[in-house]
Amino acid sequence: MLNELLHLDKELFLFLNNLGSSTWDGFWLWITKTWGSLPVYVLLAWLSYRSLGLKRFLVLLVAVTLLILVTDQFSSFVKLGTHRLRPCYDASLNGLMRLVKASCGGRYGYFSAHAANATAVAVFFVHILGKDVRYFRAFILLWAFLVAYSRIYIGVHFPLDMLSGIGVGALLGWIFARLFLKFIEDTKAVAPKN
Repeated sequence: MLNELLHLDKELFLFLNNLGSSTWDGFWLWITKTWGSLPVYVLLAWLSYRSLGLKRFLVLLVAVTLLILVTDQFSSFVKLGTHRLRPCYDASLNGLMRLVKASCGGRYGYFSAHAANATAVAVFFVHILGKDVRYFRAFILLWAFLVAYSRIYIGVHFPLDMLSGIGVGALLGWIFARLFLKFIEDTKAVAPKN
């Protein structure tokens, strides 16, 4: 059963990866890099500062930093435990796939830290900003999906790597958002009255 699933994952990877063309390579390379997400991060920071004020915004920065650290390190831990090769290191895919990036990255790829981090940040902010991002929600989640999909496009992750990363990121983003909101509520309750 697992072997069949992994075989289907490879087949889907080859289909999706080979949909790419040199015309779009630059766009997907930009999306996959951290700098490509900078405009989204700046916008989220501005919306958060406007919604929360300076003190809570500073706490939010700490929470987001911890969220990314936990998500990223958990991905590294799972990669070392599963030893699933990235597509670009899988000898059975030589000559069948497109590696758009100059290098392949680390040897193991399950699960995608890029997908997990982008999704964790998106889910966190959707929950934190709530009604303030009502019209922006779809954009944040689409951005996270594009970052995740870019890893298949450039040839460094299988679809299951991406989907697992999205799932883990969504769960951790939700947990951190709940903890942050609880912290904010608790600090309101103990704040001195004027």
